[in-house]
Amino acid sequence: MNQPVEFSIQTKGLNLWYGNFQALRDVSLNVRHGLITSLIGPSGCGKTTLLRCFNRINERYGSVKTEGEIKVLEKNIYDSDISLIELRKAVGMVFQRPNPMPISIYENVVFGLRLHHERSELHKADLDVAVESALTEVGLWKNTKDRLKENALTLQLEQQQKLCIARLIPLKPEVILMDEPCSALDVDGTRAIEELMFRLKGRYTILIVTHNMAQARRVSDECVFMLLGELIEHLPTEELFSNPQNPKTADYIEGRFG
Repeated sequence: MNQPVEFSIQTKGLNLWYGNFQALRDVSLNVRHGLITSLIGPSGCGKTTLLRCFNRINERYGSVKTEGEIKVLEKNIYDSDISLIELRKAVGMVFQRPNPMPISIYENVVFGLRLHHERSELHKADLDVAVESALTEVGLWKNTKDRLKENALTLQLEQQQKLCIARLIPLKPEVILMDEPCSALDVDGTRAIEELMFRLKGRYTILIVTHNMAQARRVSDECVFMLLGELIEHLPTEELFSNPQNPKTADYIEGRFG
């Protein structure tokens, strides 16, 4: 899953139910490769449900039924030959609260490599390079290079979230999904994660769920407004905020509901 494409993610007529409750309704979406795209809308509108469709993590929950098509890098992720392990390598995920494992900083970064490779395939020198490269990419190397054996839970929250992103990088993902990645962070931590997103943009396609419209406007190239499980509008971010085409979008961004 590494060929250059125009759209990293495409959905067509996507519907999803949790039991009898329909959470997504006929969602058709094209997420452009290499950009930051924000999903916005009031609580319960389907943003996180949609995000979790793209690495099929919704299937961990009982009574989930999905209809329609989802393509990641032009491959239908429900095809019979799709490996969930390979899909989740290509489509990494960062959650609301930082969730580093209670092991060393070093072992957090190489955890995915150890999981996906035979022990005989991994050499200490290669792991060392992967750790330095990933921590450098997220801006943590300078502050952690002498602390790699320390428990990752000793890091500040902002650093823990950066570490969770670094943990994805050795697996060479194409897409990074972020579900409210700054909700547990203070202003400085939020700024640091947003700056990291800008550095990663282009090399990775980033899809972020956020309740913070100011953040969506700051960080994203394109913005998707959802309401009651439906995709209402998808435009370049500045256009959506300054000249929305749908009155429901205008009502939301102007604070008339939500």
